[in-house]
Amino acid sequence: MNSPVKIAAPRTDDTFPEIDIITMLEDEAHLRVGIIEDCEIANVTIEKLSLDKLIFKQTSFVNVAFPNVEMTDIVFEKCDLSNVEFSDGIFHRVEMKQSKLIGANFSGSFMRNIVFDSCLADMAMFGFTNQKYVRYSDTSMNQVDFCESELKHTEMDNCRMNQANFGGTHLSGIDLRSSHFDQLTISVEKITGCIVTPNQAVGFARAVGLIVPED
Repeated sequence: MNSPVKIAAPRTDDTFPEIDIITMLEDEAHLRVGIIEDCEIANVTIEKLSLDKLIFKQTSFVNVAFPNVEMTDIVFEKCDLSNVEFSDGIFHRVEMKQSKLIGANFSGSFMRNIVFDSCLADMAMFGFTNQKYVRYSDTSMNQVDFCESELKHTEMDNCRMNQANFGGTHLSGIDLRSSHFDQLTISVEKITGCIVTPNQAVGFARAVGLIVPED
């Protein structure tokens, strides 16, 4: 069994002051040190926003686009980030816990020391990302897109990922044994070193065109 991936936690503190992010977003491009709780952020588009040392609790993001966002030491807890636009972002030490990320767009992002724990992330987009020290745990990722991505020291533990797309992505060192899927999109030349169960190996064989008769 592979050793657990060691991931640096966000440098946050529950004693941070509560802040009015709605007002601050109107005037500032760099928000830092605070707690945002029971809030709805709606109809906001800001490019190159910088977020540092923030804790979001039970916050909803509605029609929100933060392309090229930079996040450092951020926690999202029980938040709704469905369909949020975070493409081409930079993420350092970010945790997303018990949050909805359906259709969220992280495409093209640079990600280091990230945790997705007990999230609903079906149809989320991680294509063309560069990921290192990232853990997906107890998370639903059906139809998620990881195409043409770089995944290093990335852990997928007990995730549901049926019809996930790993086309063009090297899977060496990725352990899928505890995760659940019937079908994946993979590139046959990039699956060397991927760790799977015997039953999953049959599915991989069928995915690349081999005929595996049922017993």
